[in-house]
Amino acid sequence: MPEPRERDRAVDALRALAILGVVLGHWLVTAFVADGPAHHLRVTSPLKAMPEFAPLSWVLQTLAVFFFVGGYSAARGLRPAEPWTPRLRRRLARLARPLPVLVLAWVPVAAALSWAGFPADTVRALIKLALSPLWFLCVYAALTALTPPVAAAWDRLGLWGAVLLTGATAAIDLGRFALGAPGWTGWATVLTAWLVPFYLGIGWADGALRSRRAGLVLLTGGGAATALLVAFAGYPASMVGVPGAAVSNLSPPTLAAVAFGLAQTGLAVLLHGPLTRWTRHAGARSAVSAANRSAMTIFLWHQTALMAVTVGTLLTLGTVDGLHDSPGRPVWILARLPWLAVFAGVLTLFGLAAASAGRPRRPVREGVAGLYCLWGDDPPHPPGSLRSSLVERRRCRRTLRRPHRCPDRLPDRLPGPRAPGGPAPDVSEGPWPAPRPSGW
Repeated sequence: MPEPRERDRAVDALRALAILGVVLGHWLVTAFVADGPAHHLRVTSPLKAMPEFAPLSWVLQTLAVFFFVGGYSAARGLRPAEPWTPRLRRRLARLARPLPVLVLAWVPVAAALSWAGFPADTVRALIKLALSPLWFLCVYAALTALTPPVAAAWDRLGLWGAVLLTGATAAIDLGRFALGAPGWTGWATVLTAWLVPFYLGIGWADGALRSRRAGLVLLTGGGAATALLVAFAGYPASMVGVPGAAVSNLSPPTLAAVAFGLAQTGLAVLLHGPLTRWTRHAGARSAVSAANRSAMTIFLWHQTALMAVTVGTLLTLGTVDGLHDSPGRPVWILARLPWLAVFAGVLTLFGLAAASAGRPRRPVREGVAGLYCLWGDDPPHPPGSLRSSLVERRRCRRTLRRPHRCPDRLPDRLPGPRAPGGPAPDVSEGPWPAPRPSGW
């Protein structure tokens, strides 16, 4: 698999859009109802009382895009000359770095909630929601660890590998829903279902699925399969979990979730070209870069921000429409919308505090290389580049080993094609060349 030197900013934009979908989805479909004793909060969802709003989940459930982009990034990180184990260790360390701050922050918060008179079941529900994003990171870490064999499977099977994974998910669902298999067998789809977009992302990095035809086939085929499964096979219409529902499309993921993920993958492929052109503008590029640098913090802390506003207003103002009332009517959604800005403001404050508490000892260079810290991506360090020279010089100063090998002079610019008789051009910024086309 070739090792690209340049960063695909359209992929960064897809990741940012996926983050936005997850955050808005949780903020809109998670409701806390204060209808019991003092300080008692019951977790529910507007989709339980208003199932007609299930199409809202089709827009805001973007997990397949995460795994698709994750497979692409993991495949780009494969380098035949470097062992995978140390690279995996670095990637997982970057994923785990923000976690202690979140977990340690909730220890005194849980104690304070109990001291303030919140019932034990309410405290447990709040902690469960705060830590709910961790399941995604666990699955993502497992798939990242499997990148070398999955990439080898892509080289051998191509698109047939995705067909086999989809068939495995269908077989597990058939056993669980029709043949009386134990319910725990369904959790095997956590691997088979989310491997489908991850596997396709690895193929995307290899040059497949680059045509408009491929995107249209995935979008229309996945969308049609999802509609048929919902209409005739009894799968829920909602693509997110609904409290009290007998079957969830996410816990564990079902064949309908796989079909829906294929549609999302096709849409991501179709959006790649427009996003590539959009991110060539300096303003768009800066916005996407900022969103990617903060994506892990946003992902981990957005539920905490929601609960902080909900609990804080209950303690200071009492019950408030859009926060503590039952989401049984469409007017609830209208009342919730203004609170989204408040959630975002609190999330910003939490993000600043978490970034300060969990800042790594060595700063990461801003710009193209700095974006690779998200989800454990590693920046390319071409030999002789400014970045590689800085890394080598810092390593020499830190270890004080072999001082004669420390570079005395850093290059003035990143290497690039040299014009006849002229200096090497600076290629540290875009625009980047378009991905190589493929029949698929």
